[in-house]
Amino acid sequence: MNQSDNNAPAAESQGVLHDRSIGRIIAAANKLTADQVEQILAHQKKLGVRFGEAAVALGLANGEDVLWALSQQFHYPYAPGSATQLSAEVVLAGKPFSVQAEAFRVLRSQINMRLFAAGQQKRAIAVISPEKGDGKSYFAANMAVAMSQLGGRTLLVDADMRNPRQHEIFGLEESRAGLSGILSGRSESNVIRTIPDLPSLFLMPVGTVPPNPTELLERPAFGLLMRELLSKFDYVIVDTPAAEFGADSIIAAAHCGAALVVTRKDATRFAAVQDLVASLSNGPAELAGVVLNEH
Repeated sequence: MNQSDNNAPAAESQGVLHDRSIGRIIAAANKLTADQVEQILAHQKKLGVRFGEAAVALGLANGEDVLWALSQQFHYPYAPGSATQLSAEVVLAGKPFSVQAEAFRVLRSQINMRLFAAGQQKRAIAVISPEKGDGKSYFAANMAVAMSQLGGRTLLVDADMRNPRQHEIFGLEESRAGLSGILSGRSESNVIRTIPDLPSLFLMPVGTVPPNPTELLERPAFGLLMRELLSKFDYVIVDTPAAEFGADSIIAAAHCGAALVVTRKDATRFAAVQDLVASLSNGPAELAGVVLNEH
């Protein structure tokens, strides 16, 4: 597996941004002229407000620009709303200060306390759901972003080899190289993709959709791959097919070591949740929790 370094220049430029003032960051990002900066400074001095407030008042910046500039100073990477390559589903990247985003941060804290306490064995997290449409890909994507915003290297693995969506959610072109090729024994390069504007987040897509996803996940190669990835990344989040399509999610969870069950309010059948949790209890994976998706 070869990991792309395409984001190295961007990462370096972001490192420079961390050491600059809010004013300089806003001015550079909005390509303000020297006259415009002087106009903002004069307005700032007159009213005794911050540079960002003055820029917004004069119509030379907006609130999103100010929040983005603050995020650069506090090492909190996210993709501003103008980053159209990302799906609106990725609320932690596009709307990091929304109520939905805060809910994911609460969930992240609970998972960290439960699964990543000091002295515990490192585990990947399989995001699973009883039925199609429960929102597990949405949850997997946002949990991966949430973990990456802690600063640790985070990998999102798309193991839904029946209906892969993560490359679409993150606005990446479909690739033939990915998880399916690794599990089938092909030697592939560039199977781990970088995510623009989110320097700590990486994605391993499915690649070519195979005719035998369950058999590929049951091979020892998947367990070996998980152990290798856990040695290279701080967090590994794995998206899986809905349980109604077969045993894929349970197999993936067993190799990951932990599972998060996602259900949808007023949609997921209670019996289906019971069956899935019971199946998990018969395997080695720890149940990290059951989440009710209201999105």
